[in-house]
Amino acid sequence: MNETVDIRELNQKIEQQSSFVNVLTMGMDKMIVGQKHLVESLLIGLLADGHVLLEGVPGLAKTLAIKTLAQLIDADFSRIQFTPDLLPADVIGTMIYSQKTEEFSIRKGPIFANFVLADEINRAPAKVQSALLEAMQERQISIGDTTHKLPEPFLVLATQNPIEQEGTYPLPEAQVDRFMLKVVISYPKKEEEKLIMRQNMAEAQADIKPVLHPKDIIAARKVVREVYLDEKIERYIVDIVFATRFPEEYGLKKLKNMISFGASPRATINLGLASRAFAFIKRRGYVIPEDVRAVCYDVLRHRIGLSYEAEANNITSEEIISEILNAVEVP
Repeated sequence: MNETVDIRELNQKIEQQSSFVNVLTMGMDKMIVGQKHLVESLLIGLLADGHVLLEGVPGLAKTLAIKTLAQLIDADFSRIQFTPDLLPADVIGTMIYSQKTEEFSIRKGPIFANFVLADEINRAPAKVQSALLEAMQERQISIGDTTHKLPEPFLVLATQNPIEQEGTYPLPEAQVDRFMLKVVISYPKKEEEKLIMRQNMAEAQADIKPVLHPKDIIAARKVVREVYLDEKIERYIVDIVFATRFPEEYGLKKLKNMISFGASPRATINLGLASRAFAFIKRRGYVIPEDVRAVCYDVLRHRIGLSYEAEANNITSEEIISEILNAVEVP
């Protein structure tokens, strides 16, 4: 009985603390038509302190969505256009020698911002990727022999174009795994496209004013971690991840030859965190199986390695996740 009282209290607390979600969503709706899943995914990444990889063809408002979110939170925003000739110093900064003082001083790069948009991330060579990797994982940067902490909150939102393969470098698995979510963005519906056209042809563009402060996000993240995650839900999350590694144990023998490697323990952690953030967005103090299923595709799609057999049969990681979600017992 005590637990139900706690849940009730927690529910009330989360209901109060998550009221800003509606304000943020309304602010995003002023600039972004449709793309509800994109907006929701950005909020999950923001609240669960995870980086987001966005995949979609050009012109689907990926950059606009990220920029609008940064404006609404009154956060520092920087955009890095990744190109094959980019150097690590162009991202993290470098040491500059001053003849006047005869000393080296540090010039910080665009990575020192709350929101970093890594545009077309797969166009940059390995050295740049490794510099970004340290920033994403350690939340710090090494320039020369000094280490600099990155601002809080710090979020890398990377975009990649799925069509062009010329001049692109596939992201290393270790880096892809650092992204909490990989979100695939599709085209808008007909009615939405009509609205987009009207909105962009109108003389007066919507004015975006800050409605939150970065400190509010840091405080909200602490509350997200308080969202109740029952042991049955924990078991459900672990079962989903284990089914990507040992599908035959879950009656999915046909998937064994389709998966070259399963999801890492980081997938388990991120499924738990993203489920909590999703429950928070829905203004609920506890996680239900539907929350796990809602975030499952975005958390797992980039963490399942497809075998040659799967690629030959045009089987996607989404189809594998669907099979797993249908097979794993729901609590």
